[in-house]
Amino acid sequence: MSEEPLSLDSALASFDALWSPRIVTRVNDYDVRVAKVEGDHVWHVHDDTDEFFLVLEGELHISLREPAGERTVLLPRGSVFTVPRGTEHKPYAPSRTAILVLEPTGTSSVGDRHDALPDHVDATTGHTLGDT
Repeated sequence: MSEEPLSLDSALASFDALWSPRIVTRVNDYDVRVAKVEGDHVWHVHDDTDEFFLVLEGELHISLREPAGERTVLLPRGSVFTVPRGTEHKPYAPSRTAILVLEPTGTSSVGDRHDALPDHVDATTGHTLGDT
């Protein structure tokens, strides 16, 4: 990781792929990832870790399946939300959106369990910034 400041705008401008996060830095044992998203992700769950979202541009919806039932949270630009470990969830963006995600290094973008993956969703533990 670089010892110089990094512009998130520049990082986001360096790739076009949707639902394909790029690692911009690491904090202890956590990846800080940015991604461009639009449309549906997949229902998935991270059994052993929470997942932190920050909306940089646009709007993100996250549907959650909780013991009390299903609900959707709306995150406008500048909002943060943490999906608790073990909670099945599905992000959705109605238009092109930029997000920052914080999760332990090695965490899969589609969780430990997930629905069938459509072609537009990248199953990854994060790409190095600059990878295409």
